[in-house]
Amino acid sequence: MKAAQIRKLLLLSAGILSIIHFSFAGCQIFSRVEVINRTDADVDLGAEQMSVYLPMLTGKRVAIVANHTSLVNNKHLVDTLRSRKVNVVKVFAPEHGFRGAGDAGEKIASGKDEKTGLPVVSLYGDNKKPTAAQLAGIDIVVFDIQDVGARFYTYISTLSYVMEACAEQKIPVLVLDRPNPNGHYIDGPILEPAFSSFVGLHPVPILHGMTVGEYAQMVNGEGWLKNKIKCDLTVISCKGWAHKEYYEVTVPPSPNLKTMNAIYLYPSLCLFEGTIVSMGRGTPSPFEMIGFPGSKEGTFTFTPKSGPGSKQPLYENQVCKGFDLHGFGENFVRDSKMVYLYWIINLYKTAPDQAKFFNNFFDKLAGTDKLRKQIIEGKTEEEIRASWQPGLRKYAEMRKKYLLYAE
Repeated sequence: MKAAQIRKLLLLSAGILSIIHFSFAGCQIFSRVEVINRTDADVDLGAEQMSVYLPMLTGKRVAIVANHTSLVNNKHLVDTLRSRKVNVVKVFAPEHGFRGAGDAGEKIASGKDEKTGLPVVSLYGDNKKPTAAQLAGIDIVVFDIQDVGARFYTYISTLSYVMEACAEQKIPVLVLDRPNPNGHYIDGPILEPAFSSFVGLHPVPILHGMTVGEYAQMVNGEGWLKNKIKCDLTVISCKGWAHKEYYEVTVPPSPNLKTMNAIYLYPSLCLFEGTIVSMGRGTPSPFEMIGFPGSKEGTFTFTPKSGPGSKQPLYENQVCKGFDLHGFGENFVRDSKMVYLYWIINLYKTAPDQAKFFNNFFDKLAGTDKLRKQIIEGKTEEEIRASWQPGLRKYAEMRKKYLLYAE
């Protein structure tokens, strides 16, 4: 059986995914290997090591960059610090907002947090980088947000802009680190400078394989901040986690990543944001299905509806046809350690109007125009992946300098 036939069998027969695993290079089927899974109960998160960093905050006017994932033993970091008499004076909110309820791309307004009364400054929309006025009177900025390890997940872009603004104002930044649930591998094309945007600021692959703390160290160390300015950076690293160990988040990091399956699929499926294909926004299981009206591939159907987390989903109230990927992220993509291109290549090949398949967002997500051109030219998945390897090898060497956790 050819590799392409086996792949299609996997897509159509999700039931076997819990039993077998795959190596596309040799088309060999083999049993899944038992791995170490970590949760918050197993890991001493940066935010939980209060005896280490509270002295840094004592007597300071503190600003927090946080969202709904910024928890310390199920209590929000802001509430925890205030209960310890830390003078938290301002909150900066990333995409989806301080309480994490905003849609992807939805403008997040500044205002006041209803629970604490603290001023909340949005860092999503027109104001992505804190201004000098917004940082006036701040002695230290604390960053604590759960990331998922993909270049286009915008929390690391917010981190970079915060570091840059604080460096310009000579304000130290304290990063309270958390494990990366996709931190066990690196993959994808390296971003080219011409395609830098908020969904990818720096020359890293789609899966950068770093925690936010490690990433912050790399941004600083490689001189990626404006004018190569350096941020006064401190990272409180986690204890009890290594890159080879899987980490299961306990709180969905954003409204449309509700499960670990979706988190594992996200680095591969987010590329579809730059195409005509829906990833299931507006369904109970976003990023766990793909399809579009009139698709010639797959037999699974779903109908996006307006609701929390997706007020105006693509193809609202239209029947989409494609693939149900429940279980595929956890039972295949996670262990295969790759950005999975089979779906995007084949959905393009079979699209009713190939000229309209890609939109102008795709190259920003990919970080290059080469991937789109390779798909259009009919390159195979193996050929495309081979073209990434020189860049990935160079990146892997650079990355080693900034790792805080064993591989």
